[in-house]
Parts: sequence; structure tokens; C-alpha cells
Amino acid sequence: MDWIRKNTKLIIFCIIIAAILVLNHIFGWSKYLSNSENLKFLSSMIHDHFALAALIYMGITIVACVVLALPGVTFAILAGVLFGPWWGTLFCLIATTLGAIIAFIVGRFFLQDSIKPMVEKNKTLKKLLFDDVGKSDIVLLAITRLVPIFPYNIQNFAYGITDMKLAHYSLYTFMFMIPGVALYTIGTAGFTSEGNKMLYFGIAAGLLVLVLFLGWFIRKKYLGDSEER
Repeated sequence: MDWIRKNTKLIIFCIIIAAILVLNHIFGWSKYLSNSENLKFLSSMIHDHFALAALIYMGITIVACVVLALPGVTFAILAGVLFGPWWGTLFCLIATTLGAIIAFIVGRFFLQDSIKPMVEKNKTLKKLLFDDVGKSDIVLLAITRLVPIFPYNIQNFAYGITDMKLAHYSLYTFMFMIPGVALYTIGTAGFTSEGNKMLYFGIAAGLLVLVLFLGWFIRKKYLGDSEER
């Protein structure tokens, strides 16, 4: 009984996640974004109701970021297909950042009291997530946000148990996602565009080099010393 009282929020969180997974299995929410008919519907709406189509896309993306374990690349590719390279990048950045913020807040409310003490028992995780917090914030988010290939909701719930400030989290999340999101939206536009394929592919290639360089630089600058020891 004591354990239940101490971990009430964790139990509620697990129940909510289990319910979402069951409902997703029944109704197929995670398949909505890949359904060709839904894509055609949004695509046709863009010509007559651009703002409404953008809001629908961002609303779906925000919810999916919070409750569905989908890779961030899914939202970037969809944005590139529907809205092109520039609007697609902007809409995807706004939606995924907002979804990440909501998931972070949920994780902090439900998980910090119960999960954080267990994580702190592991010296490696404690050093990475809780020691030298200002440095860890920028390093962690730089590494995990540069290329959006990991399930965002899992990442964001995990960040919620750290001591990271919400303002830092929001700013760094948005900032470090820009190259990776643009890489996928512009690269996708290269496949769908009729007249600017080489231009978009060239920009995407440049962004890929930038992302790889930034990843190498951050690893060298912030993790090099710890790896040598």
C-alpha cells in the first residue's frame, strides 16, 4: 500500500499509456498519417483552405508527438509532401516543438517523483542527466534533436524527469531540430517537385553534411574528454 501511495502518479501514467496503446490498436490512429486517402484530403484542402490544412496537420502532429511512438522524421516527410520545403519546415518545427513541450510537462508531472530517484542510482545516467545541468541540457538536446529519428514522446517524457528548465528545453528543442527537419522536408520536396529537384537535393545534401559535422563537433567538444577517461 505504501508503494502504491508513493507511486500513484506513475500508476496513473502507466494506465493512460496502456489505454492509448489499446485504443490505437483498435482505431489505428498511428496509421492515419500514412493513409493515402487522408493525404489526398489534406492535399486538396491546401489549395482552397491553406491555413485550415496547416492547422489540421499541426494538430495531428502535436497529438501524435505526445501519445504515439512515431519517429520525428514521419512528421517532417509528411510536411514536405503536403506543404513543400519552406512552409513544411516551419509547420513541422512549430508542431513538433509544441508536442515536445506538452510531453515534457506530462513527464515532469507524472514521472519525476517516482522515476527520478531510480535513475539517480545509476552513476552514468545521474552524471549525464542531472550533473552539470546547464551543460547537459545543450549537449543532450543537440545530440537527440539534430536528426529526428527517435520516437519523440519517449524522449520528451524522459526529459521531464530531469532538472532541465522548461525554457531551455523549449528553446534548444526548436533550435536543434531546424537542420534535421529542414533536411527531411527539403529532401522530400526534391522527390515531389517537378522543376526544382536538383536545387532541393543540393540543399538537402548540404544540410546532411551540416548535421553530420555538428554531431561530430558536439561529440568531440563535450564527450571527448569523458570517452578518453
